[in-house]
Amino acid sequence: MFHFDAEGIFEPFFLKPKYFLSPQGISNNKNLRHMMNKIAKKLMTLGTVAALAGAVSVANAETLKIGLAGPATGPVAQYGDMQKIGVMAAIDDINKAGGINGMQLEGVIYDDACDPKQAVAVANKIVNDGVQHVVGHLCSSSTEPAADIYDEEGVLMITAASTSPTITEKGFQLVFRTIGLDSLQGSLAADHILNSVKPQRVAVIHDKQQYGEGLATAVKTKLEGNNLNPVMFEGVTPGDKDFSALIAKLKKNNIDFVYYGGYHPELGLILRQSSEKGFKAQFMGPEGVVNSDLAKIAGKAVEGVLATAPKSFDQNAVNQARVEAIKAKGEDPTGPFVFTAYAAVEVMTNAMKATGKTDPFELADHIRATELDTAIGKVKYNKQGDLTESTFLVYKLHQDGSKTPAQ
Repeated sequence: MFHFDAEGIFEPFFLKPKYFLSPQGISNNKNLRHMMNKIAKKLMTLGTVAALAGAVSVANAETLKIGLAGPATGPVAQYGDMQKIGVMAAIDDINKAGGINGMQLEGVIYDDACDPKQAVAVANKIVNDGVQHVVGHLCSSSTEPAADIYDEEGVLMITAASTSPTITEKGFQLVFRTIGLDSLQGSLAADHILNSVKPQRVAVIHDKQQYGEGLATAVKTKLEGNNLNPVMFEGVTPGDKDFSALIAKLKKNNIDFVYYGGYHPELGLILRQSSEKGFKAQFMGPEGVVNSDLAKIAGKAVEGVLATAPKSFDQNAVNQARVEAIKAKGEDPTGPFVFTAYAAVEVMTNAMKATGKTDPFELADHIRATELDTAIGKVKYNKQGDLTESTFLVYKLHQDGSKTPAQ
């Protein structure tokens, strides 16, 4: 019933979420964790730890904190910026409209640098900070270990960018997305390759990470199932700068189509160096390559590259006021994760409005049972927390950083 920290100082057990929610403390039964989570909140609300209740509980606070977890630094920080733009725009709009259940929202940024170890540290800090609602993480390899912590500790998490199916296959109660799965995105990419591009000799390359390799595998599997067997299936190391050996192998194998699973820094260099070495093939990638920095790295070699990405929700008439408000702040509303992040905040807050509650478990129940209106349209979830409809389209990328739907 009691806990003493490393210095021998007494702390009540209910101030240590990991103590009563961890596999070592109490069983992993989610209903039991739910009950214990509610008991702890009730004790705090009743003043058992009055000196700390204001810091831990948001029930009577004037502001409700929304954690924003993703890369604010590192090679893919631009995607974190997209997520931040969407989340903060949604918070601004909701606050201007009067807030949620008498509370104003406050966005709190946590930087995981798209690193799994740092993501675990961030998730634990979010728990210790008493934040119970999180948009993030962004990279699938960071989201998955963080999701383990959130679901165990009673924190509602909605990712606007992580597409790996394995995240939600674990049967979490408190984890959702506002973006489609790799399996759907990979299938869409493969369909376009088979039906529109119709190449002869395909190479599928990936960055050896959960997101990139997962997508590459999904594409490879669909192609093989339709009698187009990739000539090459290989990984590159994130952070590499010289892709001469890879390009030489692509040329030697007479590759006319390259699918790349990963992020823009490596693909940009592969495109530029391929152009310099006279290797000409059609390239395609996922939403992880869709941003203006790809063109900055690849130059004119980016023209005509294909990519799957969430629909251009900034073009929807219903979002035009939101788009103008984002532009007025000097920010770009066109990134693939801007409106999926905006919608993640809406999913949470729409559930809060409907239930009059902020409890993560009650919100999760409502989210699963209800079709919700958001900036990306009406969203509905299956029992795993995944969208029932895909949000992806195939685009053609251009040197000026823009994209247009592929034919």
